[in-house]
Amino acid sequence: MRSRPAPTESRSRSIMKKWIVSVIVLLALALGTFWAMADKDMRRLVLNMPTDTDVLFWSTPQRDAVFRSMDRVPILSKSRIIAAGDNTFPLPEGEPLDTGTDIDAYMEAQRTAALVIVQDGKIRLERYGLDFGPEGRWTSFSVAKSFTSTLVGAAVKDGHIRSIEDKVSDYIPDLRGSAYDNVTIRQLLTMTSGVKWNEDYADPESDVALFNTHKADPGVDATVSYMRQLESEATPGTKWVYKTGETNLIGVLVSSATGKNLSDYFSEKVWRPFGMEQDASWLLGPTGHEISGCCVQASTRDYARFGMFILGGGVANGEPVLPDGWIAEATMKHADTGSPDYGYGYQWWTLDDGAFMARGIFGQAIFIDPKRQLVIASNGNWPQASDRQGGDHGEKRLAFFRQVQSAIDREPKP
Repeated sequence: MRSRPAPTESRSRSIMKKWIVSVIVLLALALGTFWAMADKDMRRLVLNMPTDTDVLFWSTPQRDAVFRSMDRVPILSKSRIIAAGDNTFPLPEGEPLDTGTDIDAYMEAQRTAALVIVQDGKIRLERYGLDFGPEGRWTSFSVAKSFTSTLVGAAVKDGHIRSIEDKVSDYIPDLRGSAYDNVTIRQLLTMTSGVKWNEDYADPESDVALFNTHKADPGVDATVSYMRQLESEATPGTKWVYKTGETNLIGVLVSSATGKNLSDYFSEKVWRPFGMEQDASWLLGPTGHEISGCCVQASTRDYARFGMFILGGGVANGEPVLPDGWIAEATMKHADTGSPDYGYGYQWWTLDDGAFMARGIFGQAIFIDPKRQLVIASNGNWPQASDRQGGDHGEKRLAFFRQVQSAIDREPKP
């Protein structure tokens, strides 16, 4: 015959059941409250949270969700604010630009989130897609490389860097004895260090995939720790190879030279005095430095304003931020990339007609054409990182930018 539980045992079980039910109810209430208070971007993020920390292997819906919320996912990466100031650089509306093309069809084919065209200081066209808008911020990816190279110029102007002919290891002592020991800052800027590197976004064993998960040597920055183990394949200055890791080294160098983190220095020199509309943010690597080859979150109008800053000679609040001649030097062709369309300057992609671009994977760009006083800021989420992984989105985007140039040329001159 089965014995009945003792009264104290029954009471304990009853209390435990009530406790479990209470916890479930509280969790349900908390989740319900979170969902009710969350904005649409956070809801999209929760429903499409990546399980892989490497963006190169996310699905399209996951990228759609995270690209507008990158700095809201601390499990992927922490971030630091790039503070804006109180005064905003105006972008008044100009006459609508007839590009001679179906903008909606172009944006749909490109999976464009934002397109802002500024010419002669006025917005000639502004359009949004992918349920994105002017108040949102989108991640830059390698567009940030051009921000980082601009900070090198600022550090030279401020006297923190003596010359870009200095050795990189003079500013990052942990690189001494490595393949970077005799590489100059100029060679880093032009990606002609001669150090071997694989930037294949489709290869999980490439350097660009592996260095993000590298476990740093004790007391050494994560990027420096990875890069100093690489080997040379050419004499410095003789071979161009695109290397995101080297831009991350430039960021470490600027921080070391100035004694400031990149976010604060960028805010001090450009973001605040030029008049950006919103705070931006910069994602951080595992050892606390900004991921300077990537990962600024900003509004598309503010990306366009950065283009205006460059177009205007690098002047912010009436003060020159960069050395005389820096922009002309930075945006001229220093290296042959093997592409018929693009050369390479100081972390800028150059074109033969004098225009130049900042470019990031999956469809991010700032196109600057001094001749036409033209800036095009464009963000999106291509199906693949670049045309090297298949497709022709980059080729068609450049063709569209050329159409914009032609449309401006066709307009009657005052």
